[in-house]
Amino acid sequence: MELIWNLCEILFIEVAPAGPLLLHLLDWVRLHVCEVDSLSADVLGSENPSKHESFWNLVTILVLQGRLDEARQMLSKEADTSPTSAGMCRTLGDLMRTMPILSPGNTQTLTELELKWQHWHEECERHLQDGTFTSSPHLETLCKIMLGDEAALLEQKELLNNWYHFLVTRLLYSHPTVKPMDLHLYAQSSLDLFLGGESSPEPLDNILMAAFEFDIHQVIKECSIALSNWWFVAHLTDLLDHCKLLQSHNLYFGSNMREFLLLEYASGLFAHHSLWQLGVDYFDYCPELGRVSLELHIERIPLNTEQKALKVLRICEQRQMTEQVRSICKILAMKAVRNNRLGSALSWSIRAKDAAFATLVSDRFLMDYCDRGCFSDLDLIDNLGPAMMLSDRLTFLGKYREFHRLYGEKRFVDAASLLLSLMTSQIAPRSFWMTLLTDALPLLEQKQVIFSAEQTYELMRCLEDLTAGRPVRGEPDAQRLQDDDIETTKVEMLRLALARNLARAIIREGSLEGS
Repeated sequence: MELIWNLCEILFIEVAPAGPLLLHLLDWVRLHVCEVDSLSADVLGSENPSKHESFWNLVTILVLQGRLDEARQMLSKEADTSPTSAGMCRTLGDLMRTMPILSPGNTQTLTELELKWQHWHEECERHLQDGTFTSSPHLETLCKIMLGDEAALLEQKELLNNWYHFLVTRLLYSHPTVKPMDLHLYAQSSLDLFLGGESSPEPLDNILMAAFEFDIHQVIKECSIALSNWWFVAHLTDLLDHCKLLQSHNLYFGSNMREFLLLEYASGLFAHHSLWQLGVDYFDYCPELGRVSLELHIERIPLNTEQKALKVLRICEQRQMTEQVRSICKILAMKAVRNNRLGSALSWSIRAKDAAFATLVSDRFLMDYCDRGCFSDLDLIDNLGPAMMLSDRLTFLGKYREFHRLYGEKRFVDAASLLLSLMTSQIAPRSFWMTLLTDALPLLEQKQVIFSAEQTYELMRCLEDLTAGRPVRGEPDAQRLQDDDIETTKVEMLRLALARNLARAIIREGSLEGS
């Protein structure tokens, strides 16, 4: 992927003209055909480098990569240890030193470079024809390579490794001022010569060839087919799009190629257990379909843990994805209810602004209170604040808890007024009236009169409404008879307490009026 990426940078982004283009391609080959450095370390680390079995391989690779200064240094070692070839090594070294190359800071024109290179090329040819290197096959081969002899280059297939290395070496020694528009011709012929009809091009070869042809869309298409995921094509397309190089033609479903590939890559990330969080950022950078895609994918994330759920929720809240926030909160609320974590369930239903579910959880709280005689999660209920207005049942839960707090603080008059208002305002569920009336009993039995005569009448009316509205049951069993007995006893106790309180309230209010 890096090989393709670097070539695309050279051809599409750097857009180097003839001359500098070859320098970039040489750097590209040196970067990606890097076995020469370890080979150099082995040879130079030996006692006698020029006698090392890989010495001539190393010198040849250095010449093939255009690293002529290093090749000259290696030849000087050969000259020092072999007097018979010293003169030839110096001659070839001088040819390497005088080879004209357009360096980055050089001001000479391409025409000047071509003239100098032609003169240098003729000098190399003369030395070869004069038989200067005949007695040393290695040096003769190096001279042929420097002349760009295709047969000599193809003999070094093993050292070249691949056709694109062959292409760059061939250009260096035959066409150093190659123009970008001609690259594909040399690339195609180099591929054909290197493969020699023995094998067919690999997917990588097709990708590189498309790049040499300056066909951006073909590069992206070939990479999409050959590579295992969308990472490379998504990022390459994004880079090219930012450089205004990609003709952003709309695809048939309304998105351009950059966005389509980013969407595909982000979708793939969402299938991963942790990388899905990165996918969110990629969707953010897709202006047309990113938001819709994110909404669809975020709903499919399994909320295995509360920590993961909170991450998802934070992502949705940051992007004002209201429906998804409600959906996630509701899922978490349902999970909490199933695990009997009522406090957590209530907080999630409030966060989801789901009145129906808040009512359901509030009912569970009230049932729990009836069974145990006390509330769980007091901190949450005590601090509901404006959230208690979400549903009538939640309002009742909050206010009923407030009644208990007032009673605990011995603020009996306030507690009595609140209790009565819960019943008369119809906020309290009818099924809970008997519990409220039972809660009124201790207040009715206080030494001081808490409920006024009017309030006592209201309580009496509520009790009568409750007892009058009971459904007729079928054949009673033993348990039901026992429950009915308890209920009857409660009603009798309440009637008695209410009658006594009414009498006390009338006397008290009458004496107050008389005075």
